[in-house]
Amino acid sequence: MKLDILVFGAHPDDAELGAGGTIAKEVSLGKKVGVIDLSRGELGTRGSAEIRDKEAVASAAILGLSVRENMEFADGFFVNDKQHQMALIRKIRMYKPDIVLCNAIEDRHIDHARGSELVSNACFLSGLMKIDTKAEGDDQWQEAWRPKQVYHYIQWKNLTPDFVLDISDVVDKKIEAINAYSSQFYDPKSKEPSTPISSKNFTDSVIYRARDLGRMIGVEYGEGFTVERFIGVKTLSDIF
Repeated sequence: MKLDILVFGAHPDDAELGAGGTIAKEVSLGKKVGVIDLSRGELGTRGSAEIRDKEAVASAAILGLSVRENMEFADGFFVNDKQHQMALIRKIRMYKPDIVLCNAIEDRHIDHARGSELVSNACFLSGLMKIDTKAEGDDQWQEAWRPKQVYHYIQWKNLTPDFVLDISDVVDKKIEAINAYSSQFYDPKSKEPSTPISSKNFTDSVIYRARDLGRMIGVEYGEGFTVERFIGVKTLSDIF
């Protein structure tokens, strides 16, 4: 299956928090969007990997994803090496996305920046013809494929975005997808230990960041991204 957009996240819920509105909007426009989580989030303080597996499935249904997979890399310990790069190259060549979205280039959690670099490197290497790969369970050699763009969503840190996407019409869908991860976020009845993302302040911050980014471009809600290379426009009217 060819995807228009492939989103990577170091952990289940990264894609929703950083780009849930963008995913929902592109799906509403008829794009085929998939998510690949690098790990199961098994080191998370709250919940369990099994619970997050179920939450990821529920979120995928809310967003209307064409596919969702988990690489089952070691949470907290995966590295940007040949083994991990080759595993992602196989997925990139399988789905042939035009656009890849991935973790923030720097962030509080060490997996975010590491996952960002790993995905970016794999996207480049995937375009090299002399790297031979076969998809799992397939005897056919894969064709080289390099996404046209790699964009990095913003997470814990307030990085300055290179562009902001208007998500005003789908912000409710973003919040619904995030709320699918009920084990991770604010719940006054929960007996689980508190974490930096389980506070009401964090949950509220998802909305007020989207509001603030929207304000900066003259709309209600937005999501910001950083880029690896200049964005080209055909005319000045392409920018609103």
